[in-house]
This record gives sequence, structure tokens and C-alpha cells, in this order.
Amino acid sequence: MVYGLGPDTERQLGVLWGKSARRAGGTKNLLLAHLLDTAAVAELIWDRYLAVSVKRMLDEVAGGPGLGRRFFAWLCGVHDCGKATPAFQHVDEDAADAVWRAGLTWDRYVVGKARRRHDKAGGELIRWALAQAGWDEDQIGWVWPLVAGHHGAFPSLGQLRDRTRGHLQGKGQAWTQAQSALVTVFTKELGFADLARVRPKIIPSRAAQLQLSGFVVMADWIASDERFFVGVDELEKVSMPAARERAVAAWEQLGLRGGWGTLASPGAGLFGKRFGCEPRPSQVQALEVARRMGAPGLVVLEAPMGEGKTNTALAVVEVLAARFGADGLFVGMPTQATSDPMFTKVRDWVAKVSPGLGSQVALLHGKRRFNSEWRELLAAAGEDPAGHHGGVQEDEYGLEAEDWWGEPGCCEERKVPAEWFLGRMRGLLSPFVVGTIDQLLFAATRTRHVMLRMAGLAGKVVVLDEVHAADVYMSQFLMEGLRWLGQAGVPVVLLSATLSPAQRRDFVAAYLAGAASLEEADVSGLPEPTGYPNVTAAWMGADGPQFLVEHTTSWRKDLDVRIQVLPEPSAGRPVTGRDGVSAVSAGDRAVTGLLEDRLRDGGCVLVIRNTVQRAQDTYTALRARFGDDVRLLHGRLHAEHRAERTEECLRLLGPPGRDRPPRPGRLIVVATQLAEQSFDVDADLLVTDLAPIDLLLQRIGRLHRHRDTVRPALLKSPQVIVTGFNPRRSDPPEILPASKGIYGSYLLLRTAALVLTAAAEEWSVPGQVPDLVRRVYADEQPVVPARWADIEHTAYQEWADTRRLRAERAAPFLLTRIGEHANTTLDGLHYGGSPASLQEEQFQALVRDGEPSIEVILVRRNASGFSTLKGRSLGVNGDASADLVEEVLAATVRLPSKLTAAAEADLRPLEGWRDDPWLRYSRALVLDESGGAVIGGHTVRYDNELGLVVDASP
Repeated sequence: MVYGLGPDTERQLGVLWGKSARRAGGTKNLLLAHLLDTAAVAELIWDRYLAVSVKRMLDEVAGGPGLGRRFFAWLCGVHDCGKATPAFQHVDEDAADAVWRAGLTWDRYVVGKARRRHDKAGGELIRWALAQAGWDEDQIGWVWPLVAGHHGAFPSLGQLRDRTRGHLQGKGQAWTQAQSALVTVFTKELGFADLARVRPKIIPSRAAQLQLSGFVVMADWIASDERFFVGVDELEKVSMPAARERAVAAWEQLGLRGGWGTLASPGAGLFGKRFGCEPRPSQVQALEVARRMGAPGLVVLEAPMGEGKTNTALAVVEVLAARFGADGLFVGMPTQATSDPMFTKVRDWVAKVSPGLGSQVALLHGKRRFNSEWRELLAAAGEDPAGHHGGVQEDEYGLEAEDWWGEPGCCEERKVPAEWFLGRMRGLLSPFVVGTIDQLLFAATRTRHVMLRMAGLAGKVVVLDEVHAADVYMSQFLMEGLRWLGQAGVPVVLLSATLSPAQRRDFVAAYLAGAASLEEADVSGLPEPTGYPNVTAAWMGADGPQFLVEHTTSWRKDLDVRIQVLPEPSAGRPVTGRDGVSAVSAGDRAVTGLLEDRLRDGGCVLVIRNTVQRAQDTYTALRARFGDDVRLLHGRLHAEHRAERTEECLRLLGPPGRDRPPRPGRLIVVATQLAEQSFDVDADLLVTDLAPIDLLLQRIGRLHRHRDTVRPALLKSPQVIVTGFNPRRSDPPEILPASKGIYGSYLLLRTAALVLTAAAEEWSVPGQVPDLVRRVYADEQPVVPARWADIEHTAYQEWADTRRLRAERAAPFLLTRIGEHANTTLDGLHYGGSPASLQEEQFQALVRDGEPSIEVILVRRNASGFSTLKGRSLGVNGDASADLVEEVLAATVRLPSKLTAAAEADLRPLEGWRDDPWLRYSRALVLDESGGAVIGGHTVRYDNELGLVVDASP
């Protein structure tokens, strides 16, 4: 290696270290070696991982086709230049002595007492080096945050200042020469004549900068794996060719890869090839719109329940990916339960698009370890995929490795997809991902390592299902995510059956504001759909926002759904008599009587209650009358029971198929909101508590869902019975307090008005769906009778105030502060954000407003120690052998929010769980021999029929 260095400078480069011996496989790794290793990994990321769309962007930034690859490698490799400072070099005592002897000295007292992170030192160093090379301030301004923020948070320019007057940064000519030589030699090893030739030609968007920062972190983490990058402590052995050899070996061992690469434009017969059927009119229309879009943009698909929106979305993804160079996809579902079947569907679809890639689909949510298909894809226990990167946080004072790398369960997972992608904060980097919408919401939070999440979305098409379900708090994060995706040019597909006009407009405005790099976008020209199903496409063209709005007819005729009201007085829960048996409430007696009449000839009924307690009470009442023909499904069943019952309901009432058993002669499913969306069952009759109109229509979507189903004579016409409120002659109806606690009074009042107006009449579904939703959510449109006006006005004020307060509560956690969406760099992005890395439950609490709740694992205590809920022994400390872990995990149940504080304070893992990667983070709720426990002043018990039962506090 000859670059005209003086002997002193060469000697200094030969001692400046990047990884200590204990962090680099037993041999100190020179800093220059680590920079080159990281650059070599970046070259492989370019060659084997990055989407075509990202490469095009980088080529444009670097100055033209073919120039982006080397610039990208330089950008990733230079990240650790800040380690060439006393702030870092003094950390390892042995290595520091060699640096000192080479003439790079420091004030031991000042440097030993003060602290300065090398990422911030790097930000200051690269600013100085680039200025010396003649870079423009604008170009320096967007590059230095990528160096200063590579440990997860972007400081402001003011935070770079060395408060020790240069002692930590390095004082004197020797340090200046060594730092300059490090950057120069690294730059020339990559093939640049000098640092001036690296200078990019344009400034990428802020979203592109954030995604590039994520790739910098990705390259650094891979190059910090001491299994493949054992230290090199002799300068003459350091070179780019040597780094490339190491990088290739590491990449192949890790099994990393991207997605489709270049995807051919799908031709005729797409639906037949992918889904084995001909497309419906709404699906043909969506594909035509996707083919006509002038640039990557937002597509909103609105179609009835059962229309086939998922297949439509996947077909649209294929068109957009081929047109705009996307390499994979992320599908975000509303819940963990809906993510699991989507995971199976997407795996099958990916395998058809690109044979052999179905195994590269990752399932990403907090409870994926309970998904049997996911677990079967993982090999037997192995090494922690995050356990070989310790050198990354070598000078992160006070940080435990677990805070940066640990994830419950990650160390048991293997390569399907590549094991490396399964570590914490890296899931979205997998080429194909199915998970909860929370994963996108997390990417819109001002939290550490958010750049990894955004990098994972770069070059993908993003699909978000059931977006109408996002409440006002969640919507703040959803719209923030859409801003960043719009600015990054990531195509997004939104799905809904009951989207309100205001939601549609807000989502389009957020995406286009991002695409235009503005605080707000003018979407006054956005047309309203005039039919249903419909598709809205929006993108930013040279002349401003561009829109395509089309509608067509549904594949099936409208159902004329008869609406009936079953009054229920707003009374309390069933009282318990002296014999300990709960009396049946008036509401449950009414439902029982109604079903006795309607099920004279049999039939399948879905009863949806708004709370778990109501579902349990109704089930108990119906079970006493109808026996084994009643099922119960809610969120406080433990994991195994919930999965079994969900599967049973889908098997008995799901879509027709060769494997489906005969439809039951009589079946009653009592459920909570779990049955509201992405629950493909077909009921002959629906009984439901009053809910806001969009959710009520979602529930109606389970009614007479499948054609050709044979139904009893009394139930041949679709009927919905709305209960959970009590109409009054002149006053507004009484609405159950529990329902008002969930949804508020305003939307329930307006929905009740529509229901009462339609009582004994019919709604045409899905034809009337958009109008019904619009009437309830259009505040200016009168819906309630005049005599309700005062009550409605008060309810509206409460609703509006609540929405405003919830939006304000979200603001401090959004990735971008209000008024800063037009900023051009990442300078200070994390100012005021979360200083720590968060666990999954903490992230969920951040993006979902409401009372927090936690999950626990139920175990029993007996004379010999502990046992599983099924009775198999766990010994005195709760130790679970490999064959028992799944049985232990199957007893996971979510507690009601009123028990959260007590559970967090009092419940811990059993002693025998602390070394088990699946159990060590799980709280145990220990039941006594009678099956009960007391927590937070409440007696709880688990009943195999009812699930978790919480009795009133004494």
C-alpha cells in the first residue's frame, strides 16, 4: 500500500484500531481494515440486495449511470472515521499504548474523564475533511449526519462540538495528518483519485438519506461479525481486494439476498397464473389504473368485503414492482391474528411469481413464535444471529448488548429467510415481509435505529390492509409513514371496505406532501369516487399532483340486508345469586329468545359483542339453551385455544372447498371484534352490538358471504339484529356504557339514528356502503332527529376534543416534528426522541393509544413445583425441556388493561425460564391448585370454555 505517506503517518495508520482483540476474534482489527471491510460489504449490498429503484437513485446522486456503486461503498465505509480520535482510541488500554507510542497522544486526564461517542466525532471529522477537499456546504450538510448517526440517532450540528476544546477529537498536527491520511487512503483504495472526486452531483431527498443511513448501519453490522472479519493488525495485509474476499465469504455464509431483482411486466392471464381464477371487474380496473400511473404513488383500493381485495393488491404489486423497479414487498395487517393467514397466502404468491423465493418471506410481529408454519420453517436451536457484532458498540458507554441486539426468541431462529434478517430491528430488511401495520408505524417514530426500518421499506411495494381501522392516534403515525414513503418514491397500496372520505383525502394528502417535500399538499383537485368498488391513484408529476379515480360494479349483486333492532336496557352485568350462579341479563335473555325462534330449522349465527365480558356472559346464556352448538372466540383465550377455535370456525363456516366439512346444521359463534375484519366466515344471521357505522358494516360483511350456501328457509334473506342499545320514544337512545367507553357517544348516536331509520327495512350492501359511511362521518350532514340535537352537539364536542388531544399526544413521538417536513437533511432528526432502544411491547404502546395491556403465561403450582396448564410437570423452578416449551407458550394470554400495572410490578419469569430464549422475557401468572390467582386486587381464573375470567375486586 503506497500512497506517498510519510513513515510517521504510515506507522500511525498501522496502529489506529477499529475493533479490539476481544471484539474481533482475538486479534485487533485496524481501523482502515474495518472501513474497507464495510465498503466491501456495501458493494455486495449493491450487487446482490439493493432494488433497481434504489440503484437508479444513487446513480443519479453520484452523477450518472454506473457511478452510484462506488459512491455507495464509500458512503458506507467512511462511517467509522470518528474512531481516529482520542475519544475512541483510549478505550482499549493495550491498543491505546501502541497509538500513544506512534506519536498520537492526548491528555490522559481530560480524555479519561470525559466521554464522546465516535459517531459524533466522525460527524465533525468528515465535515472538516470534506471542506478541505472543496465540497459545497450543501453536500457536506447531508453527508455528515449519515456518519454521525450510524449508531441509531442523528444529532444536531450543535451536538457535534467537542466540549473539551479538541482533546477528545485530537489536538495537534499528528492527529490532523493521521485523520486526513485515513480518509484519503480509504478513498483511494476504492478507486477515487482523491476526496474531491467523491463529491455527489445532487442532494438526495431526506427520505432517501434516511434509507441510505439504514444501509450504512446494515453494512457496518455485517462487517462487525467477528466470525468472518477476524482482526487484521498488520497494515501491509490491509487492502480492498482482501476486504472483498472476506466480504464475499461472510455474505455467502450468512445467506443474504434480495428479492426479485428485475421483475418482468406481467402480461395477460395474470390472475389465472397467480390465483387460478379469472379477474373480477374491480380487479381488472385496478390493474389498468396501476399500468397508467405516471410515477410511483399511492393506490387506494375500496371494495366490499369478499370482493377479493387481497388478490387485487398482490396483482397490483406485481405491476408496480415491474414498472418502478421494486424488489420486494411489505404487507401490513391490522392484527397479529390476521397476519398469520396472510403470511401463508403471500408465501404461495411469491413462489408463483419467482419460483424458489417463497422461503424468503418473513413473518414479523411480536407473537410469530406461536405461528406453527413459521416455527416449522426454522431449524433447531442455533447461535444468536445478533451475537457476533459486539464491536459495533465498543464505546457505547453504559449500554448492555441486550439493549441493542436481544430479541425474545431471535436466538432460536435459523435461515428462512436468512438468519441475519431475523435479529432485532432488522426484520423489514428481509426481501418479503408480512406483519402487523405496527411495523410501518414504528418506522414513523423518532426512535433509535429508525433508519433500519426505513431502509427495509426502500425498494419495496407497501400494502396496508383495513386502513379504516386506524384511529386518530394511529393515523398520525400512518400519515407520517406515508409522507416518508411518498418522498422516497415507494409505491403504496391501501385497502379498505369502509373508508371514510376524510380518511381517503388525508392519506392521499400525506403521501403527496412527502412526494413534494412539503409540509402540506394541496389535494383540492382530488375527485371523489362516484361508485363502488373504486380505485384512487395519486402521484406527483412534473406539473403537481396527478390523480386517477375510477369505479366499476361488484362481481356479485347487492344483498338487501334487513335491519332489526333488539332493544337492550342500559343495565349492569348479570348479578350473582346466593347459589353463586349468575343470573342471565335481560339482553342475553332477549338474544336467547330470538335465536330460539330464528333457529327452528337450524342455521349458523354470528353474535358479536363489544367486550370480552359481554361475550362470556352471552356464551354462558346460549350454552345453557343450545349446548354444544355454541362456540366462543375472544382475545382473552390463551394462544392455543384461540388458534384452535379460530381454525375451527374457519373450517366450519369458511369458503367452500374440497377440504371443508359439511356446514353444521346449527352453530352459534359468539365473538368480540376479532370477527370484525379479515375473518372469512359465512353466517346465516348476524346479531351484533351497536358499533360505529364502518365497523357495523364490516360485521355485516360476514353475513351471507359465500354464494351457493344452502340456508334454512327462515334465514334465506340476510338479516342483522342490532342490539346493545335501547331506543326511546322521544329521547336519544340509551347506549351501553361499555360501548361508549370504547367508541365514544358521537359516532354511536349517529349510527343508531341510521339503524333506527332503517329498522324493519333494508340496506343494500355493498352498494350503500360508501353513502352510509359518509353520512355518519360527514359532520356537516344532519343525521339524528332534531330532538337529539343538543345531546349530539355535546357528544360531538367531546369527540372532537378527544381526537384533537389524541393527535397532540402522538406529535412528540412522530419521526418529524411539526413544521420540519420541508427540511433537506437529517441534521437533528432525533432531537427530543426516545434515547433508548425499545422492546416490541414498548413500541406498540408508542403507536397505539389506549390503556396498555400485557401478555402472561399461565402455569399451575402444585406440591411438586410447577406444571403446564395441561398438567405436565415443570419441576420446582419451572424448567421447560425442549419438548415442553411449545406447550408452555401455548398458555399465553393477554390480561385486561386494568391489571397491567399490577402485572408489571408483580409478575416475573419463573427462575427456570431465565436461560431459555423463548421464555426468558415472559411473565408467569401462577394459578393455585383451584385454578385461580389474585392480581391487583382481582381474582382471576382460567376456564377452558370461557377463557380468562376476571372477577370483581373485593
